[in-house]
Amino acid sequence: MTVPEVDLGFPRSFVEFANPDDATEVFRCDLTWLTSRWTCIFGAGCPGIYANAPDSGCCTLGAHFSDEDDHARVAGFVDRLDPTEWELHDLGHRDGWTERDEDGELKTRVADGACIFHNSRDFPGGYGCALHAHALATGLEPHTTKPDVCWQLPLRRQFREVDPGDGSSYTEVSIGEYTRAGWGPGGADLDWYCSSNTEAHVAADPVYVGNRAELTALMGEAGYAELVLHCERFVAAGRPVPHPADRR
Repeated sequence: MTVPEVDLGFPRSFVEFANPDDATEVFRCDLTWLTSRWTCIFGAGCPGIYANAPDSGCCTLGAHFSDEDDHARVAGFVDRLDPTEWELHDLGHRDGWTERDEDGELKTRVADGACIFHNSRDFPGGYGCALHAHALATGLEPHTTKPDVCWQLPLRRQFREVDPGDGSSYTEVSIGEYTRAGWGPGGADLDWYCSSNTEAHVAADPVYVGNRAELTALMGEAGYAELVLHCERFVAAGRPVPHPADRR
């Protein structure tokens, strides 16, 4: 028997190793999360983060840009979208596809109750993110066309400066699960959330395999290759600290 969502605070297993491409960085990776069977179930049972918007998944609030480069990259693909791919194409080009939040931060515009790139179920061009669909249709990886926050979720990369006590320092780069807490105080208000929900832990492949492209983008080719070795050893050992949301 499974439960809808497991409580946070469960034991996790981590591994640390030097970034092969940068001697000033050390990766700290959550093996419990990365070997879990989570997968995005958008369009396959995802009820959305808000009960009043079940069809828009986690696209309800729009997406903030991580920096100017992130915005510029997405803007280049927005120019390539045509009305057969993007339901709100005309609105986006007429009134703009970005907006500022209450703090002045740039994000994708919310229109009709979701991110302006969200295509409704009735749209002939296909349901879901227009930028994601464009990537699949043109042979690109979706993480190359979407805002950073969209393709990283629910992976989370964080940086922390560490002083080991000998007068030196290094940057710890943690790779783990973007839990409810990662959303800040508003995370507790979400009606549904996937990362610790048993309904989303149904993948045939573990996260480190299914999200190869995203993890490679976050860690680099060499960093990802070493991560795979550690994950495979963890799995071979029987996953001694498994994610409790994985269905048995």
